[in-house]
Amino acid sequence: MSANAAKRAILVTGGAGFIGSHLVEHLVRQGERVVVVDDLSTGRTSNLRNVPERAVQFIHARVSEALAHLAPGDFSTIYHLAASVGVRLVIEQPIHTVENNILETSAVLEFASREHTPLLLASTSEIYGKGSKTPFCEDDDVVYGPTIYSRWSYAVSKAIDEYLALAYHRSRNLPVVIARFFNTVGPRQVGEYGMVLPRFVESALTGRALEVHGDGQQSRCFCDVRDVVEVLPTLMGTKACEGRIFNVGSDQSITILALAELVLHTLGSNSRLQLVPYAEAFGAGFDDLRERRPSIARLHEATGFAPKIALVQTIRDLAKEIADNRSGAVETAVR
Repeated sequence: MSANAAKRAILVTGGAGFIGSHLVEHLVRQGERVVVVDDLSTGRTSNLRNVPERAVQFIHARVSEALAHLAPGDFSTIYHLAASVGVRLVIEQPIHTVENNILETSAVLEFASREHTPLLLASTSEIYGKGSKTPFCEDDDVVYGPTIYSRWSYAVSKAIDEYLALAYHRSRNLPVVIARFFNTVGPRQVGEYGMVLPRFVESALTGRALEVHGDGQQSRCFCDVRDVVEVLPTLMGTKACEGRIFNVGSDQSITILALAELVLHTLGSNSRLQLVPYAEAFGAGFDDLRERRPSIARLHEATGFAPKIALVQTIRDLAKEIADNRSGAVETAVR
């Protein structure tokens, strides 16, 4: 990166969201100046409360709307994290999910290509669809369910995003890196859109039953967001990573039932476990994978990445934040 480029700001779309806000904090700690664009459909300005105002410019708008008033030459790097995420949100708002993910990404790629501004595209483990091979490797074939079930619309929309990004790289020499996130968890994540860990923690703290979908034997790999955001600038700063896809996450599996039990044990909660059929939780035709585990060999080879924060610590930190937020809301209501 040239000295002139280093003086420019970094653009983070979705920067008031869960992963985005942690990335913004990390970049600011590195001395960067950041411009955040977020329509606050799922993000919250409170996620940025720990970031010095002088270091961040916040723009409340849809990405495509904001880009009309920005110049690509003003940015050294773009992190495109804005997207519709969460199983429940995808099922309840399928039109918004597909259009938002594809059209907004297309706008960002066109914007970045004008000045060949390096761009990281946030993608997802959902890309692997119904694949039965494990661990998932970046070049694996994928299989999706039928279009009559909106469950797979999110995966397909993000796959199109990846096709677009790689097309811009090949056809317009746009420096692009694709990061496929695998079950990123941690403070600021909310359970409102179907995210499993905050949903379990909230229930454990309030004495409600922890609802485990299906038989609970489906397994996932959870990685703390604070580990995840540290590796993203490294990916962007490594020339050899351009035009490539990287799984980003942990490769240590745990069943969802075991996760619920771990939450109860870690927090000393007396809440009970309740198995809820998929059809009852998400409607008829819902499809889920029994195992979703990434190979992170490519990421480790390129960056030396290895998760450091234990899942138990993530649970404790998430629980503390939820409890603190609840106490703050009660105090405000009393006043």
